Amino acid sequence: MTTKPPGVYVTEKSSGVRMIVGVGTSTPAFLGYTTTPTEAPGETATPPFTPDERKIPQPIRGWQEFADRYSIPALGKELAALRKKSDKAPADFKRIQVLQRCFTLAEAVYGFFANGGTSCYVVGFLNPDAAVPEAGLGGNAEQRTGLDGLETVPEVTMVAVPSLWDMTVAATETEAPPDPNLPTGKSLIGKVVAHCTAQRNRLAVVDAPPKLLVEPLKTFVGDSSDSDDAAFTAMYYPWVKVPGVDGVPRTVPPSGHLAGVWARTDAERGVFKAPANQNLRGVLDLPILLSDDQNGELNDKGVNCLRVFPGRGLLVWGARTRSSSRDWRYLNVRRLVSFLSDSIRQSSTWAVFEPNDDRLWATLRHSVTSFLTDQWRQGALLGRTPDEAFYVICDRTNNTSATIDAGQVICDIGVAPVRPAEFVQFTITQIAGQPGQGG
Repeated sequence: MTTKPPGVYVTEKSSGVRMIVGVGTSTPAFLGYTTTPTEAPGETATPPFTPDERKIPQPIRGWQEFADRYSIPALGKELAALRKKSDKAPADFKRIQVLQRCFTLAEAVYGFFANGGTSCYVVGFLNPDAAVPEAGLGGNAEQRTGLDGLETVPEVTMVAVPSLWDMTVAATETEAPPDPNLPTGKSLIGKVVAHCTAQRNRLAVVDAPPKLLVEPLKTFVGDSSDSDDAAFTAMYYPWVKVPGVDGVPRTVPPSGHLAGVWARTDAERGVFKAPANQNLRGVLDLPILLSDDQNGELNDKGVNCLRVFPGRGLLVWGARTRSSSRDWRYLNVRRLVSFLSDSIRQSSTWAVFEPNDDRLWATLRHSVTSFLTDQWRQGALLGRTPDEAFYVICDRTNNTSATIDAGQVICDIGVAPVRPAEFVQFTITQIAGQPGQGG
């Protein structure tokens, strides 16, 4: 025993309490076209990515970083010069289309940061003049390209492909860009949704086809369904007109702006709050204005509308998935359950290979109950008391001798998520005035 002088000594000892920490919910991944300028981009704060670096998921933490890394000023300068050219050749028209396709991705990333986003991932496709097949969008897991490359990035919780409709057709040597191929676009959307469904912790933010009016759009989307894929899909309509990162106004898909709104809502209120009734920043106008009846018809089909209201500006006026299931109809419910399951899973890895006995079950019950109680206090769960909001069962009732022999620990959890007040109804009744009292 070490000899010590008289005094006060403090020994730190673990309490054995295991805490569950909530995972992030506000990191999107953007997939789109990118290319290098014909001239050197010049000196920038951060050097541009090489073509090989652009193909894999790259973290981006601000608009200026994206502009430097993907040579946006140089591409804008080249695009402006081509537009001013009086005697354009067919190759010039094709190059203009190529550059415009690259700016679709840039506008989405800018819209994300303008609406409150803080960090995202970008996956580039290096041939903006060519269409992208399903296999190309899926990419390669070993090379970390395409959607498969995002499997190695667990913090991604949204996936948006702003260039998706450009990917359905190749660029042409005509002045007018080609119209997108709707069946091909639907198959590419299916690829994105399948990726999100398989990962279980992310949603696909889908853009409706460009320039499509309400009736053709209703035919295109069909009815909502109760499939698993539909629960991980959020579609927005219509496209938005923006001032342009290069100073040239253009109409772009809204998925980047909506990802920023989701991130802003998460930061201000929480993932349990429906990301709707929020203004869109960095948007000039909507090319298509919807009536209440049109909005209602699209809302029933799981299409979230963007609306302009007098005195309130441009608002996100929908918070539904494409699911018709009562459990997964609302975006915030699907995102909240994904958040809870991912947080519990990541914070409970310590339990693997621990002795499978009552002490382990009690520790798991305590950590999950504490975490869900905090969520209930923040307003994420419905109920006057924690007992009404959730339950956690991890004892001998569901951990039998058979499960223990199989090396399994069973923890059953039930939660009651808060659903949005989508329809607020007031009933006004006229009552007759009472006769006056005579003197």
